Amino acid sequence: MDLALAPETLARWQFGITTVYHFLFVPLTISLAALTAGLQTAWVRTEKEKYLRATKFWGKLFLINIAMGVVTGIVQEFQFGMNWSDYSRFVGDVFGAPLAFESLIAFFFESTFIGLWIFGWDRLPKKIHLACIWMVSIGTILSAYFILAANSWMQHPVGYRINEEKGRAELTDFWAVLTQNTALSQAFHTLSAAFLTGGAFMVGIAAFHLFRKKHVTVMKTSLRLGLVTVVIAGLLTAVSGDVLGKVMFKQQPMKMAAAEALWDGEAPAPFSVFAYGDVDEGHNKVAIEIPGLLSFLANDDFTSHVPGINDVNKAEQEKYGPGDYRPNIPVAYWGFRWMIGFGMASFAIGLAGLWLTRKKFLLPQHLRVGDDEVPHLVLFRDKALSPRFSRLYWLVAIWTLGFPLIANSWGWIFTEMGRQPWVVYGVLQTRDAVSPGVSQAEVLTSMIVFTALYAVLAVVEVKLLVKYVKSGPPELTEADLNPPTKIGGDSRDADKPMAFSY
Repeated sequence: MDLALAPETLARWQFGITTVYHFLFVPLTISLAALTAGLQTAWVRTEKEKYLRATKFWGKLFLINIAMGVVTGIVQEFQFGMNWSDYSRFVGDVFGAPLAFESLIAFFFESTFIGLWIFGWDRLPKKIHLACIWMVSIGTILSAYFILAANSWMQHPVGYRINEEKGRAELTDFWAVLTQNTALSQAFHTLSAAFLTGGAFMVGIAAFHLFRKKHVTVMKTSLRLGLVTVVIAGLLTAVSGDVLGKVMFKQQPMKMAAAEALWDGEAPAPFSVFAYGDVDEGHNKVAIEIPGLLSFLANDDFTSHVPGINDVNKAEQEKYGPGDYRPNIPVAYWGFRWMIGFGMASFAIGLAGLWLTRKKFLLPQHLRVGDDEVPHLVLFRDKALSPRFSRLYWLVAIWTLGFPLIANSWGWIFTEMGRQPWVVYGVLQTRDAVSPGVSQAEVLTSMIVFTALYAVLAVVEVKLLVKYVKSGPPELTEADLNPPTKIGGDSRDADKPMAFSY
């Protein structure tokens, strides 16, 4: 059978397509829930209309993303039984535990409070209604953590034993699974990247409206919040990436050697800026490197030894038996760089925007919007930056909303493909995890059908987002501005229409 169309290869493609697509919505859901909660908190505390309009606008986009995220995430879990039944049978006792907690939180905790938040605008007191969106935000973070704990167990299995009689892994320490350093560092990095994504999303959309000189008051506030989020989250993403990288150097030296195209161990080891090599021969033909930096990134020591791809491959052959334990080197190498490049580009644009829009450098310039004259945000100062540069920044800021999404996708591609040929590192290989009774035709058919369905959903998602982004923040109603002071309101409000405007 052609290896490119083998059930294992097709199953990996299907799961990869599903996962990358699903994870476009996850970081936006996590970050937009918290940012929306922050804006609503500002409204409750100050009663300024701009915060309420911003809350409703970003809350609407949050709801679109979480709906799509839930739909696409369910398909992933079905694939464990469809295409990966041997994996599920072998590790289900361990892997299923954090997934069960995630399901309970996502489908009961989050969904309950989302419902209360959606339909409670004119039925719940402001502070109780605010508590609902904060509970949703907490739920999204907890839900993500349990998923990441399950994935971290695949990267570094702990808290289990192999039952030789039953031929399966069994959970012995659930707390170890949840709190191992792999899970903690991966959660730190993933959540930081999620807020970088949400901040850039907010910056891009706010810049779109400000570039068109629309909804200036609300979007100026949103822009500043987005820029602050991008800068803080960008710094945390870099710090957490360094922490996670050090963990991976110890736990999965092959993955990190592949990420640097380091074929033979060196002391000190250089960081690769650009490399082109021969995978079959196991060496680089072209290499642009920074001496000693990789040693520092791996061990906080510029002179330490870092094992290379050939060294680790030989060591794993001795430990696990004959075979090629190298991942796809070009994918690991370039995936690592695309992840860092697009992520840090967003941070740099956010930092520049925060500098350009700081208050003492703003020139108040009034323009007419409808019947009102409002201050317009100007991104240049006299004798400092030209209007052309200002226009260029707006355009760059709009496009940067997609940069973290690209970085997230390549980050997960690197994380999962860099672990190959293992599905559970050191315990179960990918070739032994596929469903034995599923044919090539069945996997190919399901992959094509789901990919086509996801393409349709992508069109629906984009159209919904574009529609509501262009419409801008909603106008407020009397019920919006005067919510009830007790649950359900009073009898005088019974016949009033709901203020829910989504």
